[in-house]
Amino acid sequence: MPALMDTYIENRTTIRPSHANNLDTTHGGNVLKWMDEIGATSAIRFAESDVLTTRMEQTNFGGPIPVGESGVIESDVSKLGDTTMCVQVRTVREGLRTAEAERTTESRRVYVAIDESFESRSVPELAVPSDRGKAFREAARESNENDDHEN
Repeated sequence: MPALMDTYIENRTTIRPSHANNLDTTHGGNVLKWMDEIGATSAIRFAESDVLTTRMEQTNFGGPIPVGESGVIESDVSKLGDTTMCVQVRTVREGLRTAEAERTTESRRVYVAIDESFESRSVPELAVPSDRGKAFREAARESNENDDHEN
């Protein structure tokens, strides 16, 4: 049974001019692509199989990531269905020189585990044995509850 922290993935990207919009900040499409790739990596690690993105739930953009700073994408599996995994994905702006960090984007993604024939397959149960994993799961639950009360 995979543990929640086994699904934690973190990736850093230095924002370059080719990633930027006309405001010299990261183009939102790049952020969405990176979030989907890292979220899928968490789901693949958990399911131990290929996955397909089935849904990108509400994505909240809270601030820009300027050219020359790092975008840190973090993801972990937070909830399961029979064949699906809900993955929490967060993007953080991080200063290269100061390591000052600020969350800029967050989203939940749903992935379905598939077999070699592209048919859905069941996923294992999720264990949450560590304190860090329990904190991640609680943060995901609070985020879900807050989203349920918004318009």
